[in-house]
Amino acid sequence: MTGPRPPATTPPEPSVAALAHDLRMACMRVSRRVRFETTTQLAPHQFSVLVRLSEQPRTAGDLAGQERVTAPSMSRTVGALVERGFVQRAADARDGRVVVLSLTTLGEQVIAQERAQRDAWMAVRLEGLSEDDRAVLRRATALLEEVVAR
Repeated sequence: MTGPRPPATTPPEPSVAALAHDLRMACMRVSRRVRFETTTQLAPHQFSVLVRLSEQPRTAGDLAGQERVTAPSMSRTVGALVERGFVQRAADARDGRVVVLSLTTLGEQVIAQERAQRDAWMAVRLEGLSEDDRAVLRRATALLEEVVAR
């Protein structure tokens, strides 16, 4: 995991600064609309934790670091997910003192449902665009993936 980058020593040129602002705002609006206009069973931070666990089992400490939250905050999130039956705790096979978190079958089902709802919401909006516009968004998606990987 990489930490936040230090601020640039020189301000960006005005056109880059304007693009940075506009792009950040557009991404925030899309994210907010997807989260709040779909019928969801989960708060955004809970869904994020489930997605991380769908990749592989993890400890609460690992999750806290990846999600950039405090250990007590992650403990509350995990507790709520365990209580709802989406996540299970187990002792690590190599070190019984370590608790490993993983998805339950119900947790896997919830992720699949959430993804399907969110993708369907977006698909409806994309269907109204021309093929040329969708091609631009395909390229923009790849570029955004590059930007966040830096």
